[in-house]
Amino acid sequence: MTSLTAATAARSSASSEHSLVVEDLRVHYDTPEGVIKAVDGVSLALKPGERLALVGESGSGKSTLAMALMRLTKAPGRIVAGHIYLGGKDITLLEEPEMRQLRLNEIALVPQGAMNSLNPVMRVKHQIIDGILDHVADRKQTPDSHELEERVNRLLARVGLSPEVGRMFPHELSGGMKQRVAMAIAISLSPRVIVADEPTSALDVVVQRQIMQTLGRLQQGLDAAVILIGHDMGLVAQFANRVGVMYAGKLVELGPVQQIFTEPLHPYTKLLIESLPNLEEKKKFIGIPGLPPTLLRLPSGCVFHPRCPSFIKGTCETVAPHYQEVRPERETSCHLYAGVRA
Repeated sequence: MTSLTAATAARSSASSEHSLVVEDLRVHYDTPEGVIKAVDGVSLALKPGERLALVGESGSGKSTLAMALMRLTKAPGRIVAGHIYLGGKDITLLEEPEMRQLRLNEIALVPQGAMNSLNPVMRVKHQIIDGILDHVADRKQTPDSHELEERVNRLLARVGLSPEVGRMFPHELSGGMKQRVAMAIAISLSPRVIVADEPTSALDVVVQRQIMQTLGRLQQGLDAAVILIGHDMGLVAQFANRVGVMYAGKLVELGPVQQIFTEPLHPYTKLLIESLPNLEEKKKFIGIPGLPPTLLRLPSGCVFHPRCPSFIKGTCETVAPHYQEVRPERETSCHLYAGVRA
């Protein structure tokens, strides 16, 4: 076996142990001013039943990454490099008809704005049925109308909605109910991976908690892996097993949720945690100094160095840090840990 074949076989074996494996993924947007590197070399892996949250400021690449995982990146965006293994299969190599069958079946999206994803002129039950029928491989095995109606009722019940909701239009539902409908569609074919792109945005705090509890219950029932894109660190702390921190299109830190919150490694992660309000003691609100860089003109060296309180002069300004495992289950890209290995 050649070294190339051996490496490919080892990578395929490792990928099959996980529900999702992302390797060196890069997503660019072509603009008249130049190329925007919205996702720049992100690698991560999820096991069945695992919950990974991706956090970071607006423009860090979280939602772009979510769309890439679904193969829904539209022009002027494009996946320029990397691999996305779903159950051991590299979906970056698939043609659109084959990828369309994998969506909902193997990987499903809970979108950020449910109202924008639901058809305003279709009743809820017809939208759920439409997704199911679109994935029936053998038309001779198409469920009859009674079976489909029962299936819709069961899905609605699993997300805490009554059968009457199926006969309603999206505009008749509250924000939380629309989000639950979006979740019912996402789990309709029992996918192995669920991508939830800020599913609680624009909802009040009580409904946010209910939605996240529902998502957690559904995920456990399916033993699915979940990627939660979010900015609410409180919800992230309660929901996730692991947390990935993104900055300027890069994954700068990844680790177990409790360790990320109690002992963050990357200076950006530390500042994110310090900016959270503390209910136990009064303190002055501390924000992260400066602004995120424009992706058209990224700083040289470490992209965070202009805002970093711990930057090493002459090094951080000129040399990009390597992303590496510096402790067991802890990965980061920072010159403070240069030469440190787990």
